[in-house]
Amino acid sequence: MAGVADLFTVSPSRVLLGFTTSNISNSPLISAVPLTDKTLGVHKVASTTTHNLVRPPIPIDQDEAHINPGNKIVPAGGFGFYLRGPPDFAQALNDPATGAVEVIFGYDVLFEEGFDFREGGKLPGIYGGAGDAAYGCTGGRQTDRCKCFNLRLMWRENGVGELYAYVPQSEVNTRRLLAVPPRSIQHPDYGFSVGRGAWTFASGRWTRVTERVKINDVGQENGEIEILIDGKSVFLAQGLVLRTPEGPDAHVQGLHFQTFFGGHSPDWASPKDQRAWFANVSGAIIKSQAGVANPRDEL
Repeated sequence: MAGVADLFTVSPSRVLLGFTTSNISNSPLISAVPLTDKTLGVHKVASTTTHNLVRPPIPIDQDEAHINPGNKIVPAGGFGFYLRGPPDFAQALNDPATGAVEVIFGYDVLFEEGFDFREGGKLPGIYGGAGDAAYGCTGGRQTDRCKCFNLRLMWRENGVGELYAYVPQSEVNTRRLLAVPPRSIQHPDYGFSVGRGAWTFASGRWTRVTERVKINDVGQENGEIEILIDGKSVFLAQGLVLRTPEGPDAHVQGLHFQTFFGGHSPDWASPKDQRAWFANVSGAIIKSQAGVANPRDEL
């Protein structure tokens, strides 16, 4: 049976607490949970969309001419909610005494064969911040940006991947994120496209997405964001500020489980009815290790 390293790509000795909807973990520290709203701590579900949980994995319909659920032009597509994990995991995330400084979330995604990626769309990613300021840290929001972060992924034309990051606005974050190869872009009033082209999503097969976030110490530039695709690190951004003096209690709060075509304008809309699936949703709080630049160095 496969184990922790297959889910999180870190040594099992570093895992403090975790969960998964997969059946491949044999670690007593990783709770196997069913794929249901209640057990995964699903909340703030977008009212305009549905998210049927089924066996086999979660199917998501991307209907023709549908885009971002927040748009006012054409019908909404995709879905969106926030996920904090099972009660013990959610409690550990919110308890400073547990030391939830470094967190990993992952999932598998399958785009149907021949999926037309159009101009692009969003995929789930880690979110966090100080209290309720963590919610809605998207869509060009400007208020309380120093108290939140949202780290969803995106596919672009032809399946090209990137991180779409909303982080506290600062010179150091701008400099560090724009330095991530092969291409990173700052969008005025919106987020950063980070590492565009570092990987490409293929249709017709499962892709394992893993995101690792390390929260910085207040007043220091030692935060990290890493993306892994099928177990391989595609980029690592270091020296970041995700927790600021204005929001000193900011922390990872869970996974913003959202997917849709867009962008906001009709040219982003799906050109036909299409489907994607999500499976093996997992999360872990891991031990941070001083002096280890890459958390897989000790595997």
